[in-house]
Amino acid sequence: MEVNPPKQEHLLALKVMRLTKPTLFTNIPVTCEEKDLPGDLFNQLMRDDPSTVNGAEILMLGEMLTLPQNFGNIFLGETFSSYISVHNDSNQVVKDILVKADLQTSSQRLNLSASSAAVAELKPDCCIDDVIHHEVKEIGTHILVCAVSYTTQGGEKMYFRKFFKFQVLKPLDVKTKFYNAESDLSSVTDEVFLEAQIQNITTSPMFMEKVSLEPSIMYNVAELNSVSQAGECVTTFGSRAYLQPMDTRQYLYCLKPKKEFAEKAGIIKGVTVIGKLDIVWKTNLGERGRLQTSQLQRMAPGYGDVRLSLEAIPDTVNLEEPFHITCKITNCSSERTMDLVLEMCNTNSIHWCGISGRQLGKLHPSSSLCLALTLLSSVQGLQSVSGLRLTDTFLKRTYEYDDIAQVCVVSSAIKVES
Repeated sequence: MEVNPPKQEHLLALKVMRLTKPTLFTNIPVTCEEKDLPGDLFNQLMRDDPSTVNGAEILMLGEMLTLPQNFGNIFLGETFSSYISVHNDSNQVVKDILVKADLQTSSQRLNLSASSAAVAELKPDCCIDDVIHHEVKEIGTHILVCAVSYTTQGGEKMYFRKFFKFQVLKPLDVKTKFYNAESDLSSVTDEVFLEAQIQNITTSPMFMEKVSLEPSIMYNVAELNSVSQAGECVTTFGSRAYLQPMDTRQYLYCLKPKKEFAEKAGIIKGVTVIGKLDIVWKTNLGERGRLQTSQLQRMAPGYGDVRLSLEAIPDTVNLEEPFHITCKITNCSSERTMDLVLEMCNTNSIHWCGISGRQLGKLHPSSSLCLALTLLSSVQGLQSVSGLRLTDTFLKRTYEYDDIAQVCVVSSAIKVES
């Protein structure tokens, strides 16, 4: 009769526990009116309950802390912490114990062990403890692989491992929108406004510690999420920067190209890298999370071969009195020299002063020239500056510029004789 040998039991036991902050204890209040049969019995029991708050017994939130009862949720950007313990359950000394902890994701395998050196020996009823930490940077399934190898007193080498699977969830939904300083592409400036919409898609409130924009090398950024009150900078979101579940908050930033890049029109054409958002938050009892978006890219508006922008223009002008503006003309081509002619066409309200059809001369690639022009308005109100035409004599191509800017035209002061 053939007998199978019994399966050999391991001398060591492996225990793994996720380390998380405790939560505030909540209880369900049970009460009734005094005229009901129990009378004041329920209220007295709640007052005697040590988990309730004195004077606020009917509130669900207590003052006691509760240890975690399950694994809980782990979100992208948070730190995953775990306690690993290897205990010698046998009555013999175990030698050369090596404990290894790896985290397997969909794209890589990470070694989280604090030390790679083996422990020389482990006596009975003794244990090896280790705490591992890892900032989660991927969404999806994660597997914690804990492997233990050791040598028995008889010289036999033993090995076993355990797997612990958990899901990493997405905590925030981030959407971005870009706006140009002007809606008209012929007169658009290089200023870019970025609106970032951040939504809390977890089941608990978040304290938004920091939301900042780290610009690329080409831009300087100005944050537009605070106002000055009595000499102090106050956030527009109020003193309590909490974001409730499924709530959305908009953050606004203004980006301006640095001088060395703004003067080179060809560099900021096409797709440009704006920067990346850095978001830091805290949940529950101070668990910290951090996310950085990938580099945000923006399709710059098309200027064509020639770009006309305004350098100076008054806000308010007098009716039928000349005023001056300064225009900047840039050759956006990187390899072709232009020979330009300026023409000025009057409109119903705006009249140009000067000679139309004058030669501006040759404009080399990626270079600019400034023009001081004079005009007047014959109609009051908010008037649009239009009617500039640039003709490239080489290609016989004409570029039209209308609605370049707006000015407020008011009546001139009337002198009253006494």
